[in-house]
Amino acid sequence: MSHATKRLGAHVERRAWQQPTTGARIRRAGEGANVPPALAAPEWAATSTTTAAAQHPLGAPRHNVAVQMLRAVAFTLHFLASGVFIHGAQMLGCPLYLFNRQWFYAWMALTKAYFGLLAITMTAWWSPTTIRISGDKSMAGLITQDADGLLRMHLGERIVLMTNHQLYTDWLYIWWISYTNAPAAHGHVYIILKQSLQYIPMLGPGMRLFGFIFMARKWASDQARMSYRLRKLSLRHPTGSITGSTQLDPMWLVIFPEGTNLSANTRRGSARFSAKSGIPDLRHQLLPRSTGLQFCLNELGATVSHLYDCTIGYEGIPAGAYGQDIFTLRSAYFQGRTPKSVNMHWRRYEIATLPLHDHDAMAAWVLQRWREKDALLERFQQDGRFPADVEAVHIEGGPQEKEWKTAYISTSVRTRRPWEFLQMFAPVVAVTLVARILIQALDLAAGFAAGKD
Repeated sequence: MSHATKRLGAHVERRAWQQPTTGARIRRAGEGANVPPALAAPEWAATSTTTAAAQHPLGAPRHNVAVQMLRAVAFTLHFLASGVFIHGAQMLGCPLYLFNRQWFYAWMALTKAYFGLLAITMTAWWSPTTIRISGDKSMAGLITQDADGLLRMHLGERIVLMTNHQLYTDWLYIWWISYTNAPAAHGHVYIILKQSLQYIPMLGPGMRLFGFIFMARKWASDQARMSYRLRKLSLRHPTGSITGSTQLDPMWLVIFPEGTNLSANTRRGSARFSAKSGIPDLRHQLLPRSTGLQFCLNELGATVSHLYDCTIGYEGIPAGAYGQDIFTLRSAYFQGRTPKSVNMHWRRYEIATLPLHDHDAMAAWVLQRWREKDALLERFQQDGRFPADVEAVHIEGGPQEKEWKTAYISTSVRTRRPWEFLQMFAPVVAVTLVARILIQALDLAAGFAAGKD
């Protein structure tokens, strides 16, 4: 999410295939320099001599220029119109803050669910692709597919989720996963973002009302802000029953320990940090930071039992290239050059078993998980799939014998009902209709009073 809004607003496609050759890059870095493979230009960029369209790893655009322009206009209208209605619904609920905080937060959760539906329909309509879900043994019984092909996750109502950050669309797929959860959690997603994003018109205020956590990346100032937000997420609220019982609100807290998505610039930054710290660098990811994750888990305490780990891989990215250069807003949403598949591999850890009170031990634990994720991504680069365990998934109607059972669920991003997205327009439309009826009633009353005079 950290770069999602920026990417959605960027209409200029950065083309890795127009960059200098590998040899030229190495010469710029200095003769004999030891340039990591991930920092060098990919082979398809270095050796290609044909047109830009043919040089793209996914080939020529699926749509011609005229269709691309129409798609761009329609996509923009879809996003802006939906965003205006969702933000309008948020504004309608703001007065609730003065009367009942619980009603206010419940209303904002509803509008957050609307935004989740927008994220799902944006992907389903404009950038459809195959989604392949897998996991290890720790996920046994938690990943299922209904007879109608819909994914159903069983991760719980309150979880912390850490994931690698390959591309600006990562948060879209994570939000869709929350929608597929039983019970659905797309109205209770909380994402930790960099502070500058809160100043984006309309989106920034909307994200603040969603309760997202903004970080300046200065721990001295971030710690107090994060502590305040996490304490609110850990409060118990009365259920209203005669027993006087209390409950916790649902929460999916999403953390990107790398801090930003993978790119040539961030890759170089990770390499510099590696050289400075003496920690061997990763091949397919950035070195993670554990402080924020450790702090979140300590603050949430016993209100959360499990930490989930998702490794995301996009099929179609050549070795040494970066997803943000291949799957830009223009190529993925307007030109029809979507990933061949989006792959998500899941693991689960009991928080009680983690070294939360030892900074160095926790840092080592997170780094080890990222090295394992790097190995998973290496296998994905070679095979097009993550290594997976058949016990992790269950497909209704599919073979259950171990020798025949598949370790993967193939599905697509979609809503359970085609008309479900219309919910996001309901609050503003309803208030507008009621206001119009009231105005007409007042006009009639005024006319009747004038007639009597």
